[in-house]
Amino acid sequence: MAQQRVKDKTQSEATTSVGKLSEDKPVNALVEQFIGRTGARGEVTQAKVKVLDGRNKGRSLRRNIKGPVRIGDLVTLRETEIEARRIRGGGGRSM
Repeated sequence: MAQQRVKDKTQSEATTSVGKLSEDKPVNALVEQFIGRTGARGEVTQAKVKVLDGRNKGRSLRRNIKGPVRIGDLVTLRETEIEARRIRGGGGRSM
């Protein structure tokens, strides 16, 4: 019976960043403004959020948020490098 070869993945996973966006911890962000609704049934709210801590502290991002949200709420972001695509149409909902 032939012996099975097993590839050691400990070295290759540490050097490549294919599956991971960043090694940072989740950060809090403050909802500043609503941009609009998106999703197949309008279940996702696109909002402008301001990052409160971490590497991108102070940066404003466009993010898609699922679930109930209001201006002034804190949302937790897993990463702060990627911004949501702009939705067509526009206006802006203010509360």
